[in-house]
Amino acid sequence: MLKKYLLAPGPTPIHPEVLSAMSLPIIHHRSTDFTPILDSAKKGLQWLYQTKNDVLILCSTGTGGMVGSVSNFFSPHDKVLVINGGKFGERWTKICRSYGLQVQEIEVKWGYAVKPDLIEASLKKDPEIKGVLVQASETSTGVYHDIKAISEIVKKRDNTILIVDAISALVAHDIKTDQWGIDVMVGGSQKGMMLPPGLSFVSISEKAWKMAEKAKLPKFYFHFKKEKEALAKNQTNFTSAVTLIIGLNESIKLLQKEGLENVFKRHEQLAHITREAVKSIGLELFSQESPSNAVTAILAPEGIDGQKIYKTLKDKYGITTAGGQGKAKGKIFRIAHLGYADIFDIIIAVSAIEMVLAELGFPIKLGKGVSTIEKLILKK
Repeated sequence: MLKKYLLAPGPTPIHPEVLSAMSLPIIHHRSTDFTPILDSAKKGLQWLYQTKNDVLILCSTGTGGMVGSVSNFFSPHDKVLVINGGKFGERWTKICRSYGLQVQEIEVKWGYAVKPDLIEASLKKDPEIKGVLVQASETSTGVYHDIKAISEIVKKRDNTILIVDAISALVAHDIKTDQWGIDVMVGGSQKGMMLPPGLSFVSISEKAWKMAEKAKLPKFYFHFKKEKEALAKNQTNFTSAVTLIIGLNESIKLLQKEGLENVFKRHEQLAHITREAVKSIGLELFSQESPSNAVTAILAPEGIDGQKIYKTLKDKYGITTAGGQGKAKGKIFRIAHLGYADIFDIIIAVSAIEMVLAELGFPIKLGKGVSTIEKLILKK
């Protein structure tokens, strides 16, 4: 029997207490049994997002939250600025263009973070830009963009909002929504929230709501104003994803028990020991600067297909990580350290990587990466 381990950047492992809560008999989404659960979950999301504003709960994957964050705030032919530094930056561009927006892109070399001064220069050059759209953690490259610095630039402009895809960054990074001035921030259930796919979360500032009043793009299912009105009554606009929201409420309770600062520290530590371990066995990080706390992207050694590493880890050792996407396919593989994860998950992954690389002919001293992790932990 091959025991399976999940170390992909989504879906991620689900905490047993969350699974247990979701296994209870289904209840009706408009009943008095459910409304206090949704009330607790929505307040918990405000705690996690570090915001006083509403955080909408949508029955969709994170991409649904991204789509709604375009259709609810803009009108046909509006100008937007997209930071495109990976597969999900590309997704922002595709969504915006599908709605007929005029997209200007800052193309960032994969593996690098955007320079905030390029955003400032673009906004100064064209004051008609109404939105800046960016990933916090670009999952395809393992890079974290400096959201705080970007927020400082955008919040000075009354007619421009900042929209952040934090789908993999939420929980893994300390993102201060209100303090930094983030207007719209999208999260997803299957990453740091320790839940199955199926929920998206969107926080919205007062500045963004004012823009929503003027927006003319079509919307129906992802209609944020109607979702806000429903949320005030502890409802969702359409049928609630009852079981997932029950799990969400339980997940937030676990995070609250751990403490927000400790949650961020844990993800930072896991990311650090992963990076140091893979470097110690002679591998290079794909993220050349500002690496993400959610996922580590690793360059495959010369002459070895990154997909081969990923597939061997899965098929022979039962460890699901992730391969490269788009132009990085075959060049990298990725390990997530996100949500319900601890140091022993990383030890298992690094040990298996060492064995796979040895099998594929890469010169390696077995145990070097694992030893590096152990020393780092004992040094604390």
